Amino acid sequence: MSPVAVVVVTWNSASVLPGFLAALPDGMAGLDWRLAVADNDSADDTVEVLRELAPEATVVQTGRNAGYAAGINAALAAAGEWDGGFEAVLICNPDIRMRQGCAKRLVDGLEGEVGIVVPLLYEEGRDTPHFSLRRESSVSRALGEALIGNRRAGRFPRLSELVTDPAAYQRPTRADWATGALMTISAGCLAACGPWDESFFLYSEETEYCLRARDLGYVTRLEPTAEAVHLGGDSQVSPRLWTLLTLNRVRLYGRRHGAFATACFRAAVLLRETSRALLGRGASRAAAAALLRPGALRGTPGP
Repeated sequence: MSPVAVVVVTWNSASVLPGFLAALPDGMAGLDWRLAVADNDSADDTVEVLRELAPEATVVQTGRNAGYAAGINAALAAAGEWDGGFEAVLICNPDIRMRQGCAKRLVDGLEGEVGIVVPLLYEEGRDTPHFSLRRESSVSRALGEALIGNRRAGRFPRLSELVTDPAAYQRPTRADWATGALMTISAGCLAACGPWDESFFLYSEETEYCLRARDLGYVTRLEPTAEAVHLGGDSQVSPRLWTLLTLNRVRLYGRRHGAFATACFRAAVLLRETSRALLGRGASRAAAAALLRPGALRGTPGP
């Protein structure tokens, strides 16, 4: 059996890396694996931590804050994945903590048309799984989320991207896309899709990749017996990151739909962010203002 590549992108990740690396042996149990890390010009001790705790890892320093997709591409190139030497690739955030045997269950799930497998994700300190499965964006789903909220609307497939049915997280479930904190990609899927889209600095890159894979005949599926803890990020509270997430969501929709549909989708997203802003949510206020700026969607710079 060919080895599995574990690909990680770091940026000022020194505080979370020791926990990630400590969990790797149990998480990767039963597999032959290699670790490849792309560091996006960290200003802390990330690279030193890697060299001390994972001296066998392949580390590539991009020399700039290149973004998540660019980091993935750099790590894959450094690992030699484009040469087809791996059975599968695990794309991991450094704030992931895989539980015992997680990776092997993910890799075992790569069969037939299934090209991407994701685990059951738990938030730190919670014993119920995170809603990580998503439906493709649509105008009706954006409106549903704007009017009644994504968690309530998630019970109705036409009204939300978010899959909130608890039963969907208790069985192998197909989805249009899934949270990209930890995903396993087959060698065949990776070869068919090619590099990740670096025009998305952060957010929507995993959406674009899963949808591109689906267009090529590959399925994204949840494997509920594979479990990991995600320490989480600050997109929900940071106005800058929430704005980036919102703009990239609309940008991606525009790439896959016509001008009129995109204008409707943008209006629905704007309605959501404006209504949340009126309730005092600062991140939504920033996102709404960005959506109203002329040319906001022509290019979305990184933080």
